Amino acid sequence: MSHVPVLYHETLELLAVQRGGLYVDATLGGAGHTRGILERGGQVIGFDQDPEAIARVRALRLDGLTLVEGNFRHLEAHLNELGVAEVDGVLADLGVSSYHFDNPERGFSYRHEGPLDMRMSGEGPTAADVVNTYPVEELARILRTFGEEPRAWRIARRIAEVREQQPIRTTTQLAEVVRQAVGWRGAGHPARKTFQALRIYVNDELGALEAFLEAAARVLKPGGRLAVISFHSLEDRIVKRFLKEDARFQVLTKKPITPSDAERATNPRARSAKLRGGVRV
Repeated sequence: MSHVPVLYHETLELLAVQRGGLYVDATLGGAGHTRGILERGGQVIGFDQDPEAIARVRALRLDGLTLVEGNFRHLEAHLNELGVAEVDGVLADLGVSSYHFDNPERGFSYRHEGPLDMRMSGEGPTAADVVNTYPVEELARILRTFGEEPRAWRIARRIAEVREQQPIRTTTQLAEVVRQAVGWRGAGHPARKTFQALRIYVNDELGALEAFLEAAARVLKPGGRLAVISFHSLEDRIVKRFLKEDARFQVLTKKPITPSDAERATNPRARSAKLRGGVRV
């Protein structure tokens, strides 16, 4: 499945793209939003910490696009290296790309057999390292904090029991361990929150988001716009609080913009998306 940009038209409208303007797509992915900005006459600096994503987009040879391989938490430093002091707009789509979910080798999905990895950049400890080496108490804290998993202790204890017999190395192994711990009630997979928690922790997604928001505020010119699409409450709370409490921004979205029924029907991964934005004063 190819990457489908979420809230495409709503995001471009919120950014108020101007011909000749300079914009940052801080989470390039499949370049869906970026292509919309380019089609409207904007120039884009596109960030992605995943070298595979950068390679895919480079192959598209999009005019007006400058590529940066790096985490968006270092937004300001990378722009300084390019000699860019300020920009007209900054966009971040915090969802995991369809490329990641659909590629078993990346280890993001409990639905496909693959190595228990989950690293966006390919650097640092994997999810398997966390699952197989962290103390039970720390595992439970990660699941509770980053997955909002109410059964965190049961899952962490079951992980500890299983790994004593053999390491948990694959996505489907972990998914089965979670099922053993909590059963399966309802339509949703019982491992969903566990996988979310590990992915967020392994990639320090919340810390990166907070650093990114601060950097965006510093590089946006007066009148420049920030647009952020989040997919779970942890991210959304951070974005909402930042825009509300930071005096450098005027909030443009008193309530988050959410996908239409039509978009939810055609792109199920959009169902939990929330778009918030502000203008730099």
